Amino acid sequence: QVHLVESGGGLVQPGGSLRLSCTASGRAFSDYATAWFRQAPGLDREFVGGIHWMGSSTNYADFVKGRFTVSKDNAKSTAYLQMNNLTPADTGVYYCAVDYRGAGTRSSGQYEHWGRGTQVTVSS
Repeated sequence: QVHLVESGGGLVQPGGSLRLSCTASGRAFSDYATAWFRQAPGLDREFVGGIHWMGSSTNYADFVKGRFTVSKDNAKSTAYLQMNNLTPADTGVYYCAVDYRGAGTRSSGQYEHWGRGTQVTVSS
């Protein structure tokens, strides 16, 4: 079992930046791909970005357009989502999820463990 806790959300102005963290406890974090998903009010949850369990590759949703970066630090059992040039459309609850020895791809069904999410609000 893996327990995930997201942090780093908050209120930011358009054009600003945030770095979200996902800290894991339980089984070896180094064996897991990590992905970030988000859900805006009234909309379905969507894939944001993910990283291969070995850290060798990353995948991103088209709307990221080079603004976001997913990374992981196995020594700290933590994954990150660096978000730059935020817009109001990025508002939502952001969730991290892990997939044992996965590739960090966009299919939510392959992720075995999920955090409870952290709220990101982009507004002036």
